[in-house]
Amino acid sequence: MRRVLAAAALAVSATACVSPAKPATDGAPEMEKIAWGPCTDITRPDGEPPAQQDATARCGKLAVPLDYGAPDGAKIDIALIKLAATDRRNRIGSLLFNFGGPGASGVDTLDQAAKSLSTLRSRYDLVSFDPRGVDRSSGVRCGSAADLEAYTAVDTLPDNAATRRKIDAANRRFASLCGRDSAKVLPYVGTINAARDLDRIRTALGEEKLNFVGMSYGTQLGAVYATQFPGNVGRMVLDAPLDPTVDFEERTLTQTRGFQQTYESFLKACVREQCEIGTDVGSADATVKRLMNQLAAKPLKVKNRELTQGLALTGVAAALYSELTWPFLGNALGQAIKGNGSALLYLADSYTGRRPDGTYSTQMTSFPAITCVDTTERPDTATLRRTQTAAMKISPLFGSEGSGGLCRLWPAKGGDEAMRVNATGSAPILVVGGKNDPATPYQWAPKLTSQLRTGTLVTYEGEGHGAYLSGSKCVAQLVDDYLINGKLPKKGTTCRAA
Repeated sequence: MRRVLAAAALAVSATACVSPAKPATDGAPEMEKIAWGPCTDITRPDGEPPAQQDATARCGKLAVPLDYGAPDGAKIDIALIKLAATDRRNRIGSLLFNFGGPGASGVDTLDQAAKSLSTLRSRYDLVSFDPRGVDRSSGVRCGSAADLEAYTAVDTLPDNAATRRKIDAANRRFASLCGRDSAKVLPYVGTINAARDLDRIRTALGEEKLNFVGMSYGTQLGAVYATQFPGNVGRMVLDAPLDPTVDFEERTLTQTRGFQQTYESFLKACVREQCEIGTDVGSADATVKRLMNQLAAKPLKVKNRELTQGLALTGVAAALYSELTWPFLGNALGQAIKGNGSALLYLADSYTGRRPDGTYSTQMTSFPAITCVDTTERPDTATLRRTQTAAMKISPLFGSEGSGGLCRLWPAKGGDEAMRVNATGSAPILVVGGKNDPATPYQWAPKLTSQLRTGTLVTYEGEGHGAYLSGSKCVAQLVDDYLINGKLPKKGTTCRAA
C-alpha cells in the first residue's frame, strides 16, 4: 500500500544520537512581529481562506529565511493561526501545535480541533501554523489537480510486475512535476529548517520558552527542536511518537504490521456489530479482498469520478487511524459491495486532501517533499523489491515498498541531520505512545523517549493513531495537568483504553 503507509507519519532514519546541534548559520534573528488580523489575510494559492469555524480566530504571517545558510537572502512567509486564551487573567502563554503529516495544515486543523482543546485554551493562546512547504507557507506543488487525481488513483494490486511498473511510472512523473513546479523550495522544506522556524515563531510570540504539542510527525519536529534548542524548551508533549533511528525498510515493515493488526481488530469489531461484510472475521476479510480485486479489474462509477482499487484501499487505511471511524468504514464497505463507492471515496479524499471542488491541499505533495529531504536514503531496485516482498507477506492488502520508491527519484538531495535526537539539557518532555497505533507503532515510543534523554513515557492501551484526542479521559487529564500545572506523570504510567 505504497502511498497510504508512506503518508502514515514517517520518521527519518538515524544511526546515532549526538550532542545538540548548533544552528550556527542561523545567526541572531531580528525580532520579527506577527501582525494578527482576519484569517482572510492568509488565503491559499487558490484564493480560499481557512474555513474558520471559530469566528474569534486570528491569523498572520511571519517572514523567515528560505535558506538558513543565507539568513539575509530570500524569505518565505509562514502562515499562522491563533485562538486566544479564554481566561485572560490566568493566561500562561502561547502553546504551539503541529498535528502531523508531515504535510498537515496546522491553520486548518487547529480551527477544526478547537472544541477538543477547550481545557488548554482556558489558559493558553493556542497557536498553529502551516510548516514550510505546506499549503499557505510556500506549499509544494506538483502539477495540476488532474495530475494529483491520476496519481492518487493508481492501483496497488494485484501484486505483480505490471502493477509495479505502473507505480514506478506514476512515481517518476510525480517526482518530475514536483521538481518542475517547486524547485525553489524543495531543498529547504526539511525538519531541521522547520525547527528553526519554530524558534522564530517563539521569538515573535514573545515567549521565553516554547510550549509545544506535537502529534505523529509533530513528535519528530518537536524532538529535533529540543535537540537544536534544548534551553528553549518549555512544556512539551509528543503524542504518537516516531523513532528517528529506523531506516525506511524497517519502518515500512513495522507500519505494515501495525496496519494489518488494526485492520484485523476492525474486522472483529465489524463482525461483532453485525456489519454487512461478513458473519466472521475470515468471511469479512475475504469480502474486502474480493472487493479490492473487483475494483482493480473495474472501478466503480461515483458521479463523474471513479473509485479505483488504489483509492478504495486509501479509504480503508484512512478509517483505520481512529476507532471512532470504524463504524463508518463498515458501512462504506457494505455500500461498496452493493455498487455504491461514494463513502469509500469520501474517506480517500479526506486522506489525500481532495476538496469537494476538485482542488487539493498540499497534503500529498508536502509529505514526500519533507520526507525525502530528511534522509539520504535512496534505495536501489533490489532493496525496494526485498522490502515489498517482506511487506506483502505481512499483509497482502497493506504491503508496500514504503517511501523508498519515491525518494529514490526525488529531485532534491537529502540530509541526515534530522536523524539525530538528543535533548540533553531540556526541560522534561512528556511522550505518549499507544499500544495499538497503526501508523506509529508502540515500540517507537520507548525508543524516542530514551533518545531524548529528558523524556517521560505514558502508555495508552487503546486503539488508534494518537492518544490525546482519542477520547481517553486518563490521557487528556495527564497531558492537561502537565501543560497547565507542570505536573509530570510518574514513570511507567499507563492509561487503559477509552
